[in-house]
Amino acid sequence: MQKKLLILATAALFTFSIPTQAATMVYELGIAEQVEESQPTMKVDKNSVTVQEAQGLVLEVVSLTGKAIASYKIEAPSQRIELNLPKGCYILKVGKTVRKVTLR
Repeated sequence: MQKKLLILATAALFTFSIPTQAATMVYELGIAEQVEESQPTMKVDKNSVTVQEAQGLVLEVVSLTGKAIASYKIEAPSQRIELNLPKGCYILKVGKTVRKVTLR
């Protein structure tokens, strides 16, 4: 009987301590989410791309086979870049933003 009570008391102790720790963890994660930066955006129009919110980053153009085609330094908050590439599919990458585009 004493063994059963000891097991129940231990289980109750663990059960009541878990929600307190989980609430603390959620609170800490909530603070980290508020600090996130906005991601760069890309808009493709024919043979040019407009990059926004990427000042100081590099726009990388890669073929579908993985070969690096070109790279452009983004120096303004909103910058338009003429790609001057042949028709085809390419991968554009700025920071963590990646887009697959087709130039026609």
